[in-house]
Parts: sequence; C-alpha cells; structure tokens
Amino acid sequence: MITWTNFVSQLFNGLALGALLALISSGLTIIYGTLGVLNLAHGAMFMLGGYAGYVAYEATGSFVVAVIAGTLFLLVVGVAMERLIIRHFYGRPHEDQLLVTFGLGIVMVELVRLFFSSLSKTVPPPQLLSGITSMGFLFYPTYRLAAVGIVAVALLAMYIVLYRTRLGMIVRAGIEDPVMVDSLGINVYRIFMIVFGIGAMAAGFAGIVNAPVASLTPDVGEAILVQTFVVVVIGGVGSFPGAVLGGLIAGEIISVTSMFNPGYAYVMLFGAMTLVLMLRPQGLLGTKGRE
Repeated sequence: MITWTNFVSQLFNGLALGALLALISSGLTIIYGTLGVLNLAHGAMFMLGGYAGYVAYEATGSFVVAVIAGTLFLLVVGVAMERLIIRHFYGRPHEDQLLVTFGLGIVMVELVRLFFSSLSKTVPPPQLLSGITSMGFLFYPTYRLAAVGIVAVALLAMYIVLYRTRLGMIVRAGIEDPVMVDSLGINVYRIFMIVFGIGAMAAGFAGIVNAPVASLTPDVGEAILVQTFVVVVIGGVGSFPGAVLGGLIAGEIISVTSMFNPGYAYVMLFGAMTLVLMLRPQGLLGTKGRE
C-alpha cells in the first residue's frame, strides 16, 4: 500500500539519485560539448573513482581522504587518457571515438575485476553522517541527505568554474565555436585536456560519494552510463544547467515509478526522453547541435 510517507521518501530518493546523475552528466556533457567526444568510458570512470576511494579508505580509515583520493585519481586518469589516446581521435569519425572510449571502459572494468574480483566492496559513511535522521514526518538515512548537500556543493563549484572564471569562458566559447577559439591564439588542446580532466574528476567524485549508498562492483558504472546519456539528451547536449535539470527529472522519474512498479522505471525514463526528442530535439535547455 502506498502511503504519503512512502511517497515523500521516494521523492527524497529521487532527489538524491537526481543530484548524483546531474553531477556525472555535467562532466559528460562538457566533454562532448567542448571536445565533440562521446565518452563511453564515463561509467567506468564513475566506478573507478569509487574503487580508488575504497583503496584510500582501507589504507587510512578516513572517508574524507577517500573522497579526495578518488577525485584526484580520476583527474590524473582523465588527463592521461586525453593526452595519450583521446587526443589522437579528435579528427576521426565519431564511430572511432565511440569504439575507443568503449574499449577503454572495458579495460578499466576488467582491470578492476582482476585486482578486486567481482565481489562487492563497501565504503561506510563517516561516523558523523551515519544513522537515521528524523524529519518530523519521516525517518531518512542521514548520509543520503548529506550526499545531496555534498553533490550540490560540487555542482556549485563546477558552475563557478564554468561561469565565473576565464577558463569557463573559454570552455563555453569552445562549446559554441571551437574554430573561433583556436583562431584567437588560445591553446585549444590544453583546454581540451583540462576539460576532459574535469569531466573525469566529476565522475570519480560521484563514484566515491555514492559508495556508502550502493556497494561497489566492477559493473556498477553500466547502468549509470545509460541513465547519464538519457539525462544529457533530456537536458540538452553541452548544457551544464540542462545536465542539472535533466538529472533531477530522471532521478524523480526512476524513483517515483519504482514505487508503483520497478519494472517500468526505465520504460518511463526512456518515454520521457522520447517525448523531449519529439517536442524539443535539442533538449530542454540545449541549443541546436554543433556542426
């Protein structure tokens, strides 16, 4: 039986999931918007950030250190991937980009499986954020509430970088017209490297922040990758605000639908994406596609 308490609880679950999807999708959408590369390894990066944080937690017992380690490790991985591999595919057909990022994702997953096995790993929340919080009308896991705040701060930080700094101005200009940015004498490839690193860092941060909510497995990034692409389509490719809006919409659709029938959660999600594509092909907050 569906009660008001259950419904509100699912709304909070949807908010937590939506915030997570918004953060992951923001990294994916700025990578595609700036570089024109559809990164199919993004879900694996999310997973890798969780495992990097898990290793740091096992070594130190500190959740804060785990978050920092998972985030910085994926920043390094992202920069290395861009410099060593992705950079050579900018001028190649999109099919080649899809294949190489898909292959990189498989390599990441199988390396993690080799070193950590397929058994799930857990990262407990910090002691301060463990337990249940009473909201008067509802008892809700304290860490999930905190995770929404943590992700919101991360999204705010990305917004400041993209909209209040010179780097962000160049990135947004690159999304609109990369040829013009290059003609102004700006080192476009250095910007590309930074953008790819930021996108990977966002995925890694999300991976370790989500680890206390859902246990880590090598395949944990697969479902997230699908949801993330749907979010990008709904919000608009290359749009940071669109990624945030699309993430929140997707999170609520999945969560509320699961309350009635979990089997239809993805049906409703893809139905919403189809509706957006029919009525506004560029997404809710997107602009017309790049040439």
